Amino acid sequence: MGARIRLAVATLSLLGPCIFAAPSSFTRLDILPPPPDTEPIEIIELPLPPVAPTQDQGACTLELNPHRTGCIAVDPSLQGGTFLPDGNHVIATVNFTGDPAAPDPASVYMGMQMIAVRTNGTTFPNGDPWKCITCGVPEENKTGSEELTEYPQAFKDGRRAMAGSNIVDCGDAELTSPQCTPDKVHIYPIWWEAGSIRELRIHPDNVHLGFSSFTQQNGALGQYAYFGRIVFNPSPEVGEPLSPRYEVVNVTRLFNPNAPQPVEVKGKQLVTNPDATAVGELRGFSGTGKEITYVGAPVESSNIDAFAADLTTGKVRRLTQHPEYVDPLDISPDDQWAVILDTRGTDRQMWLSGMRGIPPVTDLITTSITSATRNNGQRRFFVPWLIDYHGDRGSYFGQQINAAGDGTPGAINDPNWNARADPRWSPDGTQIMYFYRTPLAPQSVVKVPEFIPWGVPVNAGDPLPVRPAPAPGIYTLNGKVSGSARVELIGDGTTIDTVAVRYIKFSDDGVNTLHGSESVTITRLSLSSSRADWYSDLWSTGETRSSKRTGRGGFHLEIDSLVNIFKANGTMVTTIDGHVYKPPANGT
Repeated sequence: MGARIRLAVATLSLLGPCIFAAPSSFTRLDILPPPPDTEPIEIIELPLPPVAPTQDQGACTLELNPHRTGCIAVDPSLQGGTFLPDGNHVIATVNFTGDPAAPDPASVYMGMQMIAVRTNGTTFPNGDPWKCITCGVPEENKTGSEELTEYPQAFKDGRRAMAGSNIVDCGDAELTSPQCTPDKVHIYPIWWEAGSIRELRIHPDNVHLGFSSFTQQNGALGQYAYFGRIVFNPSPEVGEPLSPRYEVVNVTRLFNPNAPQPVEVKGKQLVTNPDATAVGELRGFSGTGKEITYVGAPVESSNIDAFAADLTTGKVRRLTQHPEYVDPLDISPDDQWAVILDTRGTDRQMWLSGMRGIPPVTDLITTSITSATRNNGQRRFFVPWLIDYHGDRGSYFGQQINAAGDGTPGAINDPNWNARADPRWSPDGTQIMYFYRTPLAPQSVVKVPEFIPWGVPVNAGDPLPVRPAPAPGIYTLNGKVSGSARVELIGDGTTIDTVAVRYIKFSDDGVNTLHGSESVTITRLSLSSSRADWYSDLWSTGETRSSKRTGRGGFHLEIDSLVNIFKANGTMVTTIDGHVYKPPANGT
């Protein structure tokens, strides 16, 4: 994967070694518009601070950076962010190597810092095409703040940006202006009285945000998504830190245990609800702010997709349907396009999720394992794609943004230079991490309710609900068009450890019919690590002929979802119209 790093704009993208990524599933294709024409795409690399060969004292020499504005590490921990409101700058966080022995101001270029990079080929007054915004901020201006990790996001005033659980604030000066000097910059923590927060996303109205919080339930990691308002408190009297901070108030948990769930029990029958509002990992908001985007519960077995839910009505829109794994995404300012980071085109997940039309039954216990196979440790397999509002349909699975190039090392489509979250659109819709089109007029933001009607208002100390799940037992799952499945759920009464399913002429779409059996047993080794013992003998007939089969001894997978390196033995083979897909050797 190499030691080089790359920032690029497609007329924007963040690339580097491991830096860099619909309608209801039953919507009729004949009522959707045809796929859009292919868009022209131009990719331009953006400059970064010079890279020091080591982190040793003196490694950032005058030859490397005659301006003495610092060097970044070979492993820069680069996190690409959003455009600033003018569309001529993008922000990012990056790890400076520093040189403690160097005279000021070089010694302030140390650790994780937020920078702004010009996208129009011009430079700042000192001659650099980039500016470090947080280097040299006095300690008293960042009391209570945390390291500037995660992907920075700019506010529309151009004077503030969020990085991790902090807000970088330059008062009345724009972040990129000469007036924004280190002594004027404050780094304020973001505080929520109910606990820690992560994966924060600014709503387009710039006064609300979405965020996630992790929890432990039934011996495994879980998470909930939330929506709230941010307010500045210059003199807090409760909680830590008791220093000026931004606070999250009027919080709604975007999960209601009393609402319809993706899989439910009704009598002795299992029922799947593809339109259930089941917010999983929060990904952000649509361009107008009308919808929240997230990775949701699978609609098809082992197929991890992105969804959008209307913040007022809760109506769900399935953004992707391709069987490969999708995660980071951003929707254009006018809501008509999305840029996604997806493993489609790499065949990374096809051995597991390529067979279509399997109900999400084994996913009651396998989702964390199947999603973790998307990476190989720090190596991502994401590729950036452009899709229109109506999403995947028929043979249309979007347009690969970085398709140009000859595939050689260092080319824009070098398969070893995979994408890393998060892709972003420019305010006028002419640039993204990879794409340009006719400029948009400024888009109005949809007014959203203060408390989300389909969620649950949250106060400090409220107990977390347990996500409802079917109890152990034997159930019937009827196909929406024909056939049925016998589903046996085995567990200790509080958790399910084994799911065994037998399909009998089962069809949800009336086009393909599913036959055969599948069973999975999960052994939880720790909060984040599990072992799956998988036995599958499935095949389908109809428009597509496919199968998913394990060897006689089954397929056995052990993986830690926080590390994404798995150990596997046995065989699992998925065949789709003659194309054969097999799992990578131990995650490579």
